[in-house]
Amino acid sequence: MTDRVPPPTPTLLSRLGPAVADYPPGSVFGPRDAGSYEFVWLLHGSAYWVCGDLTVPLGPSTLLLVRPGMRDTFHWDAHRPTRHAYTHFRLPTAPGDTEPTDDTGWPVVRDLTGRGDPMATLCQYLLTLGATRPPGWERHAEETLRLLLFTFVHGTGPSPTALPEPLLAMMTAVRRHWSDGVARPLPLERLAQAAGVSESTLSRICRRHLGVSPVAGLERLRLARAEPLLWLSNLSLRAIAVRCGFPDAYHFSRRFRAVYGMSPSAFRKVPPESAPPSPVTDGALSALQALAPPS
Repeated sequence: MTDRVPPPTPTLLSRLGPAVADYPPGSVFGPRDAGSYEFVWLLHGSAYWVCGDLTVPLGPSTLLLVRPGMRDTFHWDAHRPTRHAYTHFRLPTAPGDTEPTDDTGWPVVRDLTGRGDPMATLCQYLLTLGATRPPGWERHAEETLRLLLFTFVHGTGPSPTALPEPLLAMMTAVRRHWSDGVARPLPLERLAQAAGVSESTLSRICRRHLGVSPVAGLERLRLARAEPLLWLSNLSLRAIAVRCGFPDAYHFSRRFRAVYGMSPSAFRKVPPESAPPSPVTDGALSALQALAPPS
C-alpha cells in the first residue's frame, strides 16, 4: 500500500482483549470465520496460521492481522505450551463512505524486530492496558491500536532497500564519517569511491533519485540536523555550525539561508508549526536521512 492515508480509528472490542491465552502442546483452534479484525502475537512457543491456501509460521517476532471474513485455523506448537496475545477491533467507515475500509492491500504479518520499529512496544502497552484497565483505558487502547495499525499497514517509513545499491554504500561511509556526532562534508571523489562507481555515475544516480547532487544532498541532511539544535538548545550558532560540519557561523548561516529562506537566528525564533519545511521531509532524501546516524 503506497498511500500513507491513515486507516480509520479502531473501535476496541474490549470483551475480546487485549488479553493472553494459553494452549497446550498440539492444540488446534479453528476453523473459524473471523467476525472482526484481530491482532495476534506470540509470547512463547510457535504456531502455524492457515487461511485458504496461505500458511504462515508464527513466532514471538511476528505480528499477525486477521481480517473480517477470513476462515482460518491456528495450529499451536506440537511440543510445548504456547502463549499468545490478541486484541479484537472493528474499523468504522469514514464519514460519507458507504463501503467498508479497503484492506485488500494490507500485509498479513509484520516482523516485530525491525530497527526503530515501535510495534513491539505498542503491543506490550496494549497488554498492560488490558491487564490493569485503569479509568478511561479503552480510549488509550484505541489510540494505541490506531498507531499500531497505521505502522503495521504502512511500515515504519521509507525503506532503505528502495534506494539503489550505490546510495546505500555511500551512506555506509557517511555513517562512519559522522559516527562521532559531527556531520562533516565529504568530497564527491570519496563518496564515489565508497559507492563503487565513478563520480559521474554517482552524480547521475543522485540526481535521478534525490533530485540533487550527492554533495548537495548531504548538505541538506547536515542543515536539517541543525533544526532541533536551534529550537531545543542554547548552543551558539558557531557551535551548531561545527556540529553540522561547517567551518564557522558565517558559512553555516549563508547556506542555511539559501535552503530555508531565512537566517538560522530568525529560524530559531519561529515556532516549528510556522517554520519553513525541512529540505528532507519527503521523498528519497527522507530515506537517505533514515540511513544517517542520529544527531
